[in-house]
Amino acid sequence: MKPYSYSHLEDYVKSFYAKLHIYQPTDLNMLQIAKELHIKVFYWPNGSQALFFEQTGYIFLNNELSAQQQWQDFTHELCHVLLHSGNQMHLHPLFLEYQEYKAQNFALHAAIPTFMLDELYRIHKYRLSVWMIQEMFNVEENFAKKRLIQYAEKLKCIS
Repeated sequence: MKPYSYSHLEDYVKSFYAKLHIYQPTDLNMLQIAKELHIKVFYWPNGSQALFFEQTGYIFLNNELSAQQQWQDFTHELCHVLLHSGNQMHLHPLFLEYQEYKAQNFALHAAIPTFMLDELYRIHKYRLSVWMIQEMFNVEENFAKKRLIQYAEKLKCIS
């Protein structure tokens, strides 16, 4: 694999996880991440969402989702807690759409970090599968597929 520069987001995720001592897929634990960041996590029967109240971040996850879906939603909502501000109900629809796009992209990178994919890519002789990504990162098939395509496209661009 040829060396390449990480994007701002990839650098952010790698640095963010290093501060939390997260270096491999088995270290990815949403409740531990939330605890380290002093974010309160609650489960409820409604859609997943994030909010702030008195300088504390809260993430509400739908309790009817699978563990994989909850992890994916957690990383999406984590983006809102870490990088966004304001009440989405008062945002212009285009800015809201932009924030949601950014949160979904963040979720892909936070749930399946590039630096971890790079290591797997090297170890497994340049063969990564959707199934492998699903199992190692505890995500759903479509999520793994989307991230693997994104990763492969980046590798193709630098080859």
